[in-house]
Amino acid sequence: MAKETQRRRAEMPDTEPGGSGRNLRGTGFGVSNATATRGNPCPATENMMGAVVERENMRKAYRRVVGNRGSAGVDGMGVEGLKPYLQEHWGRIRGELLEGRYAPQPVLRVEIPKPGGKGMRKLGIPTVVDRLIQQAMHQVLSPLFDPDFSETSYGFRPGRMAHQAIEKAKEYVAEGKRWVVDIDLEKFFDRVNHDVLMFRVARKVKDKRVLRLIRRYLRSGIMEGGVVSQPERGTPQGGPLSPLLSNIILDDLDKELDRRGHRYCRYADDCNIYVGSKRAGERVMKSISGFLERRLRLQVNREKSAVDRPWKRVFLGFSMTWDKVPRLRVAPSSVLRFKSNLKRAFRQGRGRNLSRFVEELKPVLRGWINYFQLSEVKSIFEELDGWIRRRLRCILWRQWKRPFRRAKNLMKRGLREEQSWRSATNGRGPWWNSGAAHMNLAFPKSFFDQLGLVSLLDHVLVVQRKP
Repeated sequence: MAKETQRRRAEMPDTEPGGSGRNLRGTGFGVSNATATRGNPCPATENMMGAVVERENMRKAYRRVVGNRGSAGVDGMGVEGLKPYLQEHWGRIRGELLEGRYAPQPVLRVEIPKPGGKGMRKLGIPTVVDRLIQQAMHQVLSPLFDPDFSETSYGFRPGRMAHQAIEKAKEYVAEGKRWVVDIDLEKFFDRVNHDVLMFRVARKVKDKRVLRLIRRYLRSGIMEGGVVSQPERGTPQGGPLSPLLSNIILDDLDKELDRRGHRYCRYADDCNIYVGSKRAGERVMKSISGFLERRLRLQVNREKSAVDRPWKRVFLGFSMTWDKVPRLRVAPSSVLRFKSNLKRAFRQGRGRNLSRFVEELKPVLRGWINYFQLSEVKSIFEELDGWIRRRLRCILWRQWKRPFRRAKNLMKRGLREEQSWRSATNGRGPWWNSGAAHMNLAFPKSFFDQLGLVSLLDHVLVVQRKP
């Protein structure tokens, strides 16, 4: 047996596949469950927990958790402390999981601003060890549930993304479904009924240890202000398992919509149903709201839900035009939110070197435009490009401070001496000067292109030209 164990360890890869070089030895997963490793049992069997703690599944979960980084939970341990902790304690944790005795630690309650300044969103941050276990469970449960989910459910599923939901919504409107029933679930993650959810999980999961652990995660406690409270309902938004659990409970909504033959798109708790008339939309709103409240015990937010034209509503940050064949566009609220986030960055960049500051802006701009590159209305990108360059010119004007330095720098950039002095002493503020002709001549678009500033319009034109 000792020789066999040594042979298996020798065959274990030292580094993460793909050449990242991350060392995976010594995480404590070298000893695998004999039952789980023998024949790769189907997760639907009563030994699902064996599949969860199986060596390769845990290694995959470890890579995912470490790669995602994330904040520390109530124990203060970050991902950098996970490997040494597992080296010492994984044997005990694994034994508790297999025996059904593992007790999760409480989640740490944090609040982040909602988009557009509409209050605060509550998140629950599990400890890094619990994130690891939840991720391992997700990897086993997802292949069991995902194949039966609806084709028009796009949130938190492998091979699916928000862009597909947006394109499908556009397709429905082009077909003539020019009214949308926009359903907003009030505090969805805080209101999930534990019994309703667990009944749906137990339809496919037969391992009582896994069911018991999921319920313990649902009721593991929330630490807020140093005090731990026990939730009677809700699933903490922030753990790897909560997106899958949300899809499991909302799958009943999808099945009901499919049964009725509706055209709809759902991304997590964002659900839009497309109909041919306002009257039909009001009828659907009433019946589906009743279904959600009676069957799933979820509350519909009447103030935020509406039956309206698609071009007057926002779905996943996008809206569309009112044309017969609609075109996608960035919703005005998404533009305002983007500018608000950038304003904070620009305030921090006033005393910074411009080249370094532009480098720090690159990932922010690329991330935003990569998401909104589906937009077919491009004028907003041109406007935003101009606004960003004006903000950068404003930083330069502030940094120059005195008229003599401003005139000198304008002359260095090729402006005539008379024009430079007249501009430097005009008595106007930084924002006015940043949009004036002298700063546009001194720092044209080509200057910022050379600095490496991401042009939103150029990026979209390149992407949309590709076959």
